[in-house]
Amino acid sequence: MGPLHGIRVIEMAGIGPGPFCGMLLADMGADVLRIDRLVETDRGIDFPSKLDLLNRNKRSVAIDLKSAQGLATVRQLISGADMLIEGFRPGVMEKLGLGPEDCLRGNPRLVFGRMTGWGQDGPLNRAAGHDLNFIALTGALDAIGQKGAPPTIPLNLVGDFGGGALYLAMGLLAAVIEARTSGAGQVVDAAIVDGVSSLMTMQYALKQMGAWPGERGSNIIDGGAPFYNVYETKDGHHVSIAAVEARFYEALLEHVGLNSDDLPDEEGRYAADLPEQNDRASWEHMHARFAEIFKTRTRDEWCSLLEGTDTCFAPVLTMDECVTHPHNVARKAFVEVGGVLNPAPAPRFSRTCSELRRPPPRMGADTEPALADWGLSPDQISKLGESGVIKLNKA
Repeated sequence: MGPLHGIRVIEMAGIGPGPFCGMLLADMGADVLRIDRLVETDRGIDFPSKLDLLNRNKRSVAIDLKSAQGLATVRQLISGADMLIEGFRPGVMEKLGLGPEDCLRGNPRLVFGRMTGWGQDGPLNRAAGHDLNFIALTGALDAIGQKGAPPTIPLNLVGDFGGGALYLAMGLLAAVIEARTSGAGQVVDAAIVDGVSSLMTMQYALKQMGAWPGERGSNIIDGGAPFYNVYETKDGHHVSIAAVEARFYEALLEHVGLNSDDLPDEEGRYAADLPEQNDRASWEHMHARFAEIFKTRTRDEWCSLLEGTDTCFAPVLTMDECVTHPHNVARKAFVEVGGVLNPAPAPRFSRTCSELRRPPPRMGADTEPALADWGLSPDQISKLGESGVIKLNKA
């Protein structure tokens, strides 16, 4: 039983960060009940049910949200929930009669989580958008990429999942803890633009201290520094180096044969005419030198030499390769459920372990048992099925 065992969560079906937040809570033991519509709407990417991994560990009920009975049923479910997750545009839940005021009236301890890109207010709050648009507005996208090249799209990790889902999960958990003391729920407004701006805190500090000149690909942790970069190997693969601290840089120079046991002299220059590590004027030269060196061996040969040392090294693996890497295997970082590969739940707990209890459900697969578990009587469930508000699995 995970650390959130006993916590009940209503998740209004959506895409991206909302479902990912629900998955995190479900992995930690929360009873997450996904409210699907009877007729599925366009989600952009059509995942087969068994591969819709953001819905693992959840149950699904399909309800007609256009009917008064359906909305009344959802309100009844919300009245017994600790948290609610919704990712609609601002105002949609209010139009359904399921806005924060309505829900908190029926459940004063409810924590009402709102997941949006732009936020609940502001001039863009009702505009359509996706991860790429949101990180573009925060300065994050402009900062990622190579010098002289367009910005690099970092999948949808930075916006949807980093600045969105993780901040919503943190906010929900904080608000639930507070509600246990105050007895009062509240709204958690998790906007991706806010979360990504928060993720950029260190970069704004670096910029204001003069350590981030501004042009992407020319700074210490964006590929500008030769000691924090990716290099091609002899066999066309790549390796990563992140030797930021001086002692790790010394180790890197020693292991690749550039410095042996020599230390910098009083003027900070290394043996073999190597410049000082943070001499930005020399970075282009050192980058070329490292690039030449790393092309002299294959990726596996570099792994044999550098993996496990203090050079801050790791091979750049594909998604297929990382599953079988010895470290990930030892950590059980990937698990199979129903023949489908899943990244394992994170973080890990010493006593109340998270686990993958069930695969992603198809839409409405758990309607009858889940409604019963959440307090609806057999007679209520039967009447809802007869009226077409829910689709009974036996029908």
